[in-house]
Amino acid sequence: MAARPLPASTAPQRETLAGTVERVTFHNAESGFCVLKVQARGRRDLVPVIGHAPAIGAGEWITATGLWLSDRQHGLQFKAETLKVTPPTGAEGIEKYLASGYMRGIGPAMAKRIVAAFGEGTFEIIEAEPDRLKEVAGIGPTRAARLVAGWAEQKAVREIMLFLHAHGVGTARAVRIFKTYGHDAITVMTEDPYRLARDIRGIGFKTADAIAMKLGLTQDAPQRLRAGISYALQTATDEGHCGLPVADLVKLATELLGVEAVLIRSALIDVLDTGDVVQDIIGDKACIFLSGLHAAERVIAERLTRRGQGRPPWPEIDLAKALPWAEGKSGKTLSPSQAEAVRLVLGAKLAVVTGGPGVGKTSTLDTILRILTAKGTRVLLAAPTGRAAKRMSEQTGLEAKTIHRLLEIDPKHGGFSRNEDNPLDCDLMVVDETSMLDVPLMNALTKAIPERAGLLLVGDVDQLPSVGPGQVLADIIASGCVPVARLTEVFRQAAESRIVVNAHRINAGKMPEPVLRGVESDFHLIEIDEAEAGLTTLIEVVTRRIPARFGLDPVRDVQVLTPMQRGVLGARNLNHALQAVLNPNPATSVERFGWRFSPGDRVMESQNDYDREVFNGDLGTVARIDEEEGAVIVAFEGREVVYPFGELDTLVPAYATTIHKSQGSEYPAVVIPITTGHWTMLARNLLYTAVTRGKRLVVLIGQRKAIGIAVRGGNMKPRWTKLREWLRTTSVGAN
Repeated sequence: MAARPLPASTAPQRETLAGTVERVTFHNAESGFCVLKVQARGRRDLVPVIGHAPAIGAGEWITATGLWLSDRQHGLQFKAETLKVTPPTGAEGIEKYLASGYMRGIGPAMAKRIVAAFGEGTFEIIEAEPDRLKEVAGIGPTRAARLVAGWAEQKAVREIMLFLHAHGVGTARAVRIFKTYGHDAITVMTEDPYRLARDIRGIGFKTADAIAMKLGLTQDAPQRLRAGISYALQTATDEGHCGLPVADLVKLATELLGVEAVLIRSALIDVLDTGDVVQDIIGDKACIFLSGLHAAERVIAERLTRRGQGRPPWPEIDLAKALPWAEGKSGKTLSPSQAEAVRLVLGAKLAVVTGGPGVGKTSTLDTILRILTAKGTRVLLAAPTGRAAKRMSEQTGLEAKTIHRLLEIDPKHGGFSRNEDNPLDCDLMVVDETSMLDVPLMNALTKAIPERAGLLLVGDVDQLPSVGPGQVLADIIASGCVPVARLTEVFRQAAESRIVVNAHRINAGKMPEPVLRGVESDFHLIEIDEAEAGLTTLIEVVTRRIPARFGLDPVRDVQVLTPMQRGVLGARNLNHALQAVLNPNPATSVERFGWRFSPGDRVMESQNDYDREVFNGDLGTVARIDEEEGAVIVAFEGREVVYPFGELDTLVPAYATTIHKSQGSEYPAVVIPITTGHWTMLARNLLYTAVTRGKRLVVLIGQRKAIGIAVRGGNMKPRWTKLREWLRTTSVGAN
């Protein structure tokens, strides 16, 4: 079946619905998500309305804007994007409102007595003449005070929501703002709307900037320029930089804010005075850093230097005896280069083992761990992702955890429970897939490793650096201040894999070798002329050819890895196209933030979410949709995680994902589209990383010219980091 790019659908027409809330079927106080039954104006039957409100009660009048959607299970529903709530005006509505449990301490009988006494003027009495409430039997001073306080609370909430709606904030985000700032929300937004981008997940600079413009700020307002500089630096960290040369930062901020460079340079002086950013030198360039990242790189270097100069906590090992013993236990004989790596690691408190696929990193590490555990050394194993940790456990036979779990996330206070005051209990910390480690996570990890313990970093330095800021492994190796064992010899068994052979060819700047027609291989290159034709070929390969020839499940076993999000062969379009073919007619689904989520969909978390304990790049499967609770339930490695509908903005379909997001993962089969349309992202380490993700099968679908650009080096962009220099400086100082 040929697949085509999905046509842009005509946007459904937004409508306005107004009416009285007859019943609150469900309300989540944390997210504000609610399911209401509304007697809408002009409609005979009650209408199910789904939306967000910080508080909602029967009897209230709502005005909602949104879309009519047909749900397979619940029928026609109105999904509100904004939900404005006003108190009821008629006696019947007021009684229903008071009796709904909305006002604490007032039940149906008491509500009836209050409305009998004051009628439609009840709310005016509560607000202007509260002492008169005591005229009602059963209301004393305490209950009257509670009623007055409850009314004032709800009135304040309504005013804040109206203010937020008036300034272009949708209800779901408005609830987040209210939950974060409470009754100070209007004050915070008026004084510094850019705080929203710093404080609230899901609200970025552009949203905060749009709100600021509606509040009357000018393009060249000082607070906008200052916030824009921080935003430009944050944008740079999203590209992996820890700092930026001053000229580059001014250029980026000028483009982002649409103002003159002279204004940015002037504002930069003010921002430097605040201490939020700092200036330092990388090489011979004056660079600006976010102060937290600048400090993190420095303290990582200091900790590594101290550790590198200490003696290992395990006893001296006679390798002439230990090595044959370990080889006898494992049944594997090490090469001279592997034996030298073992010697180097066992003699150092800080060391690195690096190398590509098939060079024996796993058997080298296994030997090191066998020898040390036999000596009673307490070892902890960790990796940046759940999949990498699981693979590490399978390879070593020892328990491995993600770094986040090992450091014990503390969502209540932010950060981790394990630190210098509560260190990990080990003699040796081993970290695999270290190329994925960014500066903030390395900072947290080195803070938690006890002074006495050794640290072994394992990884492939030729892969892409971390998604987050920094290039920790590359900088440590390049500093020349840490013992490094670089394994390069490809073993005979590994050399039988065309995946391994072609990965090393790519890394050496050579084109991958195509496979002769009819020859069985784990690597296939399908040449295409145009991206449009490539999409049709890719869909056919994923959904028909691979399942038929290799018996692999297209949803569970096949991962499409692409250089970028945009374009015909970008992750966004590929996900829409693959979802339409692989999960075409789900029994139930929910549409949010431009995506459809249905049971069986492969999904990925795109941010670190410490509350839910899921992290950037974690893969899961939609287990089910709970309409009553208003949530999507996702299974991550067997653990179910709940996402309220309003908080699906960080979850994305993952039939296809970017190569960057695949780091640390292995898949039974990967399919990699490469075209000149990906030009800005084409780089040797990108293609090398993608190919090395495939365990049993790699299919490269691409234009020969594009593959050639990547293999020759392409757009390999240097990162602006200072860890290498800090390591050299601290090492010299320590000596």
